[in-house]
Amino acid sequence: MKALQYDHTGVPREVLKLRELPLPDPGPGELRLQIAYAPIHPSDLNLIEGTYGTLAILPAIPGGEASARVDAVGEDVDGFSPGEAVLFKRRFGTWREFLCAPATDCHPLPEGIDLQQAAMLAINPATAWRMLEDLTPLRAGDWVLQNAANSAVGLSVIQLAKALAYRTCNLVRRAELVESLAALGADEVILDQTGAGKVIRERLGETTPVNLAFNAVGGDSALHLMNGLSPHGTLVTYGAMGRRPLTVPNGLLIFKGLHLRGFWLTDWLKSAAPGAVTELFEALTRLSKTGGLHLPVAGCFPLDQYEAALEAASGERRNGKILFKIDPELP
Repeated sequence: MKALQYDHTGVPREVLKLRELPLPDPGPGELRLQIAYAPIHPSDLNLIEGTYGTLAILPAIPGGEASARVDAVGEDVDGFSPGEAVLFKRRFGTWREFLCAPATDCHPLPEGIDLQQAAMLAINPATAWRMLEDLTPLRAGDWVLQNAANSAVGLSVIQLAKALAYRTCNLVRRAELVESLAALGADEVILDQTGAGKVIRERLGETTPVNLAFNAVGGDSALHLMNGLSPHGTLVTYGAMGRRPLTVPNGLLIFKGLHLRGFWLTDWLKSAAPGAVTELFEALTRLSKTGGLHLPVAGCFPLDQYEAALEAASGERRNGKILFKIDPELP
C-alpha cells in the first residue's frame, strides 16, 4: 500500500515521503480499513513540524481523521461488515491507503452519508460541539462570540449553534465573508478590527448577557472578544492561528472578572465515557446527513500529489478544506 511518512520533523513538503508499505492484516478485535478521504488540518502540519502539543513517534504517518470503508474483519469483531463506512474516534495516521484499528475505535456511518463530509466530522465539528455544550451553561437564544468564524471550527460553531438554538456573533478579517456567513446562519458578522469589541456590545445591546467566546487567533482579536464579553464571561482558546499570545489587561480580570481557559479535543476524548463519544458522533453524523452541518471542500488530491495538496492547504484565502482522495474508486 502507499502511505505518506516522515522520519524526522521539519517543513512538511521537505520531510514527507510517499512510500510503499506492507498491507497490514487485522488482528483479533481489529478492522482493516480502506481510507476514502482524509483532510489536511493545521494540527497535522504542526505534528510534522514538531510544534504540536504532542510529539509523534517516528517514523510517523500523519493525518488526524478520515472516512473509510471496512476492507477486512479480524477475529472476535461483531457489528462490522466489509464495505461498511466508518470514521475514527481518535488519531491513527490516515494519510495512507489502508490501516488496521480496533473496532472499538471506529464509529459506523449511516448509509448514504457524503464520505467527504464524514471525513471532516471528528475534529473540527466535534471541537465546536463540545465547546458549545460543556464549558458554560447556555439556554436557547443565548449569544456566543467567536473569531476565525470562517475556519472549519468557526463554520461548525455557526451551524451547530443554530441547531442548538443559540445565537452567534462572529468576527472575520475580510468583508466579503459577511454575506456568506449570514447565509449559513450567523446572526451577526463583524469585521475583526480596531473597536470590534465596542461594535459587539452595540450590536447585541449593552445589557445583553454574553457569557461565552471562542478564540482561535490570539493577540488583538482575542482582546476584541474579551471586550465583547459580559462580566464574568468565559474566553475559551482552542487555536493559535495568529501565532500571537493573549495579552490581557489587568482590569478585565480584576474588575470584569473574566475567566480564561483552553480546550483541546484530545484531552476530552481521553477522559470521556465511551457512551458520550458515541452520542457525539451520532449527533454529528445525523446533522451531516440531513444537511444541518456542511463544510466546504476546496479541493481533492491523490496521495502522489501531496506536494500540490500541501501548497493548496497553505493558501490564506482558501475557501474550504483540502482533502486527500485516497480510494481511487471514489468520484
